[in-house]
Amino acid sequence: MSTTRPKVGMIVPPAAGEVPPEAPGLYGDRVDFVAAGLGLWKLTPEGYNGVIQRVGKLSRELASEGAQAVSLMGTSLSFYRGPEYNTRLIEIMRAESGLPATTMSTSVLDALAMVGAKRLVVATPYVASVNRLLADFLVASELEVTRLHGSEIERVEDILAVSQEELLRLGRDAMQGVESADALLISCGGLRTEEVTRKLEVEFGIPVISSALAGAWGAVRLVGLSGQARAGGCLFSWDSSNKYNKNIGRFT
Repeated sequence: MSTTRPKVGMIVPPAAGEVPPEAPGLYGDRVDFVAAGLGLWKLTPEGYNGVIQRVGKLSRELASEGAQAVSLMGTSLSFYRGPEYNTRLIEIMRAESGLPATTMSTSVLDALAMVGAKRLVVATPYVASVNRLLADFLVASELEVTRLHGSEIERVEDILAVSQEELLRLGRDAMQGVESADALLISCGGLRTEEVTRKLEVEFGIPVISSALAGAWGAVRLVGLSGQARAGGCLFSWDSSNKYNKNIGRFT
């Protein structure tokens, strides 16, 4: 008897419309993915304004390609106008596609709630103006930002070129001098964080939630998966009866 694998549609910032590697890396044995690109090239409010109106159209296209759920895989695209607009984007995607929908920002919030994080250290590649919008979004979502560190990158192509060594340094720089935090948040779906997440969790003894990984986690939960996976850090070992043990860096 044959079974049909669920298919998740992803709206991604780059014009090429490629599926982010984290999704098939974590769930490719269970889920199929299809993507459509917005054509964002600059991580600024002006850049977001130039493409955000295409979200509804791309949601329809992904539904026509057989997607059973849709996620907007861009953190700053969904937080830059605040929590109410993030909710509005989800409503638009649902209405246009007729499918369950979420955004990367919502997936990040859900992941932070899952690990019980309220006091955050935040690392980003964003410029100062976008960092301020992120801080406002997190505070409005009833989270505390104890420190926010950004690396002032504006172009999408430069985000995609950030190396693993640079990502480790970004996380370490953000944590410098921090005495207490519930989690380290690495914001921006274009940062390839799968390799560095566990390293930073072990080094600092707290959960590391990144946009790229939380986005994939949140997307597959729309089609009924738990989100658990063998890689990706402590978020992916979660079980409803378990608690996060910071001494060993996973749920127990």
